[in-house]
Amino acid sequence: MEERNISNQNYTEELIKLIRSDISESELVTRLEDYHENDIADAFAELSPEERRHLFSVLSTEKISEIYAYIEDVDEYFKELDIHTAAKVIENMDSDDAVDVLEEMDDDVQEQISRLLDDEASADIHLLQSYDDDEVGSIMTTNFIVIEKDMTVKQAMRSLVKQAEKNDNISTIYVEDNGGKYYGALDLKDLITAREHTELEPLMSTSYPYLTDHEKISECIERVMDYAEDSIPVLNKDMEILGIITAQDIAEVVDDEMGDDYAKLAGLTAEEDLDEPLFESMKKRMPWLIVLLFLGMGVSTVVGMFENVVAQIALVVCFQSLILDMAGNVGTQSLAVTIRVLMDENLKTSQKIILVFKEMRIGLCNGLLISLIAFLFIGVYIAVFKHNTWLYAFSVSGCVGISLIVAMIISSLVGTIVPIFFHKIKIDPAVASGPLITTVNDLVAVVTYYGLAWVILINMLNIIN
Repeated sequence: MEERNISNQNYTEELIKLIRSDISESELVTRLEDYHENDIADAFAELSPEERRHLFSVLSTEKISEIYAYIEDVDEYFKELDIHTAAKVIENMDSDDAVDVLEEMDDDVQEQISRLLDDEASADIHLLQSYDDDEVGSIMTTNFIVIEKDMTVKQAMRSLVKQAEKNDNISTIYVEDNGGKYYGALDLKDLITAREHTELEPLMSTSYPYLTDHEKISECIERVMDYAEDSIPVLNKDMEILGIITAQDIAEVVDDEMGDDYAKLAGLTAEEDLDEPLFESMKKRMPWLIVLLFLGMGVSTVVGMFENVVAQIALVVCFQSLILDMAGNVGTQSLAVTIRVLMDENLKTSQKIILVFKEMRIGLCNGLLISLIAFLFIGVYIAVFKHNTWLYAFSVSGCVGISLIVAMIISSLVGTIVPIFFHKIKIDPAVASGPLITTVNDLVAVVTYYGLAWVILINMLNIIN
């Protein structure tokens, strides 16, 4: 076999050359065994339909199933298979991957394939489809090993070898009692290193963590991540093992959650993708844009209420955007921190109060530093470049500085309290999105800035243009 550059981890081009070479089919199959299924999946998009069909004809159904598990938009590739082959491929997939694939297909195709599945695969798929999308049961896999607690090590190893023909999640082995109830778990390493006639009981962890099938995914992600296990069992109300959640499942869920939260922070109702139709993207963006339009009108109306201030000191308008931007930035920072903290469902009320005051203190300290910088630079700018007196220049810059402090403190408060309130009334705090917080803080900043300009510059110092 030819030498390969192991420092280059991108094998796509290498795989394409291999597949398009004139080597025999048997050698091609052997050579492909050297590559991970994810790398082969990446190469699929670069192949022609004819080249993929050639691969289908030489690879086993099990191998195709493993490759398809790593392909995005896999329904497009299933169209290149006949209906019977497609059913066989789905049968060999993990149940959670099979469900994901079926959900991407047209209803008619999905129904045809479902009728061709064997009883075991059909039962596993229907089990997962019976759960709501936000429940743990919807993302579990039935690919796991289970043994009985009264077995010896030798009997357990024999059972493991037999089950491993179909189930390859073997790093953690689950144990049930004589009544079929969940009893505990043990590591494969401990089973392998134990003497063959040893009882399993000393090797087990009977307090191994578990989830229940109807738990909400969002409420248990943090807990599952804290355990940092390869997999965690999912039980029904009768304490029977239905499936497991793997580390890969959790990584995918966290990625989806982060994508949804990022979308909401950007003012979208859901995450978008590159190939999404124009109308679908518009529907996701439009609701918040309409809300923000009317909120923006409110801000503009408030600005209009201070037209007397603008008429007497036109220069204050130049620094309006500075106040608004800083208030919006501070509010968004507090929002992001608060949403992250609220992922902990066990957060106490006292801890939330501590968070509020902490964010306000941060807003105050940052405000003092930023306002000092603004006071000095804006004062010099107005005096030197606008040719105003130093008293006038630093009176205006002082008003800007005080406005920055007040706006940043209040923005920190708003950016923290709003998501806490949403969380309290059982609404996803991420919907307290960046644009919403920014608009609310714009209103606060406008009132603060022009209000202080009217009180300090006009009424107290009697400064006008």
